Amino acid sequence: MFSSVQIGIDLGTANILVYTKNKGMIINEPSVVAIDINTREVLAVGHEAKLMVGKTPENIVAIRPLKDGVIADYQVTTDMLKHIMKKASKKLGTPLRKPSVVVCTPSGSTSVERRAILDAVRQCGARDVQLIEEPVAAAIGADLPVEEPIANVIVDIGGGTTEVAIISFGGIVSCHSIRVGGDQIDDDIIQLIRKKYNMLIGYRTAENIKIEIGYALVDHEELKMDIRGRDLVTGLPKTIEISSYEIQGAMRESLLSILEAIRATLEECPPELSGDIVDRGVILTGGVALLNGIEEWISSEIVVPVHIAPSPLESVAIGTGRSLGMMQRLQKSK
Repeated sequence: MFSSVQIGIDLGTANILVYTKNKGMIINEPSVVAIDINTREVLAVGHEAKLMVGKTPENIVAIRPLKDGVIADYQVTTDMLKHIMKKASKKLGTPLRKPSVVVCTPSGSTSVERRAILDAVRQCGARDVQLIEEPVAAAIGADLPVEEPIANVIVDIGGGTTEVAIISFGGIVSCHSIRVGGDQIDDDIIQLIRKKYNMLIGYRTAENIKIEIGYALVDHEELKMDIRGRDLVTGLPKTIEISSYEIQGAMRESLLSILEAIRATLEECPPELSGDIVDRGVILTGGVALLNGIEEWISSEIVVPVHIAPSPLESVAIGTGRSLGMMQRLQKSK
């Protein structure tokens, strides 16, 4: 009865999610913090802070303290986690006294980066903190039978990283992690509009373009969209119309890097597991799994069925929370 609360945290580059076994997903907020530069005081976290991006006076900055799935600014990450923990205890209706926490880390992260994540979570009052590799958490969250001796192929395309892994018997058989994800695609869109139209747009606009008219490398009916930004020549606001074909061209390189990582992982697969992959296919999770046409494009390139996880944005967090009961078994298989 007095056992401490168990929570799973997905510390993502783009979003931070908190999952508990009893209540399910209790927090899903952007990983953005607004800070007063002069006092170092945290003014807003999550949705409120994201609304401030690119719209603040000089003394306030809205920053994302996580880059490529790992901590880039330690102090701000700790402040953000403290705020998130407070929100979580409000949602749960009980103070979070020394919770047991499982946090996911990119499989390509270094021991220093992992240590930073452990320390940051401990500073928020966690009793014990365990790390789980992101692809394993994503696979558990996507309802894959990770503990069975069959190949589960997971492609987790998040904000900062893409993790591709083959999981069998609760452990990773083969894995590739690249620092290309949704953020890189947003960047590609910003650069295209800068070069082609001499116009500057912000990250929120780029993200909207990606969601509205972004397509993977498949044939599709052309879509158009009006976007606003600042003309780099006159410095005045300007509106232009862009086409989904242009955006597709801008994203091409990043998407091909993701495909390359999938191919490299499949090439390292033991022959005994290859048959399972042909039968069971590949599961996509992460925000970029929602990109138009991505399922069909990857499937045509690797000639294996491709499926999108039931809730791709939340798979890692759900898996992190569910893995609490499986932690001992998963560690034995390492």
